[in-house]
Amino acid sequence: MTAAPVLDPQRTALILVDLMERIVALPLEPRKGTEVLATADELARAFRSAGALVVLVRVERPAVAEQPPGSGLVPGLLRDGDLEVVKRTIGAFQGTGLDERLRERGVTTLVFGGIATNLGVESTARAAADLGYDLVFAEDTMAAFTAAEHEATVRLDFPRLGTVVTASRLRFGTG
Repeated sequence: MTAAPVLDPQRTALILVDLMERIVALPLEPRKGTEVLATADELARAFRSAGALVVLVRVERPAVAEQPPGSGLVPGLLRDGDLEVVKRTIGAFQGTGLDERLRERGVTTLVFGGIATNLGVESTARAAADLGYDLVFAEDTMAAFTAAEHEATVRLDFPRLGTVVTASRLRFGTG
């Protein structure tokens, strides 16, 4: 992991992917979904306190009459002022208006967390990189279905797209 960039709260958003009851409850590695959730929730609180945007992404299956039980965000995670994005693909940019909503707010840097590291988080991050955002990955706010999938993404792919840090190393500048 490299040095954590100093974040500008007015130009930075936290993107938390698929922290839904049914996904957090899955068997995940290298940490449990409840651990991911606790760290992500703490990070979201820090972002809100700094005046930075928190974006909570959840997936809905297309072309089904009813979503599976537990398809909502974990209760209590979404707060006033947060942006909720509903995706119907692996990544959060396709067909959601997310890019436009971030640009309206002047956001240029995205900090990522969520489940699964190598699926929803990585797909969203790759699209964000293609759109020109600066990327930061809070490694301890993520998990995957296997430790190997998580580690490969964090060690091989994410460093090519941005900066990998732990949530505790993220800091906001004073302007």
